[in-house]
Amino acid sequence: MTQVLDPPAPVRNAPASPAARMARRRALLEWIAVHSLGVAAALFFTLPFVFVLLTSLMSDSQALSRDLIPHTWEWGNYRKVFDTPGFATWWRNTLLYAGLGTVLTVASSLPVAYALAKFRFRGRDLSLMLVISMMMLPPQVVIIPMYLFWAKQLDLSGTLWPLIVPMAFGDAFSVFLLRQFLTTIPDEYLDAARVDGCGELRTLLRVVLPMARPGIAAVALFQFFYAWNDYFGPQIYASENPGAWTLSYGLESFKGAHHTDWNLTMAATVLVMAPVILVFFFAQKAFVEGVTLTGVKG
Repeated sequence: MTQVLDPPAPVRNAPASPAARMARRRALLEWIAVHSLGVAAALFFTLPFVFVLLTSLMSDSQALSRDLIPHTWEWGNYRKVFDTPGFATWWRNTLLYAGLGTVLTVASSLPVAYALAKFRFRGRDLSLMLVISMMMLPPQVVIIPMYLFWAKQLDLSGTLWPLIVPMAFGDAFSVFLLRQFLTTIPDEYLDAARVDGCGELRTLLRVVLPMARPGIAAVALFQFFYAWNDYFGPQIYASENPGAWTLSYGLESFKGAHHTDWNLTMAATVLVMAPVILVFFFAQKAFVEGVTLTGVKG
């Protein structure tokens, strides 16, 4: 009877070949290089915010000195900022401008993007080219006729309405971004809804809207960030009325002609940045998904 022998067990402590050692060394170096670049990029974007945060907790005499760590943690700087006359009003105006403007932009841009993405009509490509050309037009080019219209004809100078009302008529960038996202939605879903008796408006609200939530979230965040950080618009239309200032424009008042309290300026800056950071932190998943999927098909 022939005895079947088991194959010899591999020697665990056998020395690795030179090729294997070279491959492991190369993998280790690649890992170090990639993560070093990531750490460097993270520090590049994080250190300015850390500097602003630490300066906001310093005393006035220590701010912008060689000392990077506060000698005493002046948490009362944030209370002083809130006690600044008009700061609460600037908060309210900024929320109105950013919140209402975002809702109006999304509500007006979505139907236009839906038509450009899913309808077949004469002049559709020309309309899309006009939308793209509007994205290339700097706002400074049309600011003079727009200001004459809103300030002289409608007498709305000193308010934020010249910045909010135009958002009810769509935004070129928002239309283009939503259009790119809607092209990724299969036409079969829309055809099935039409077969079931849905009109175009009902199809848009019941079928397209739920499927386009990532794209809508991306557009809403882009518009909210733009309005929250907008300095040029409030400077043009609301500079003459401190009651209509926004946070981005109100920060200018913390700088004096002969002296600037940099610790209070930095504290106000942190309070302005905090809501934007929180919004992006909680909505980053939908934001990244929406921006990524807009380039899948076009």
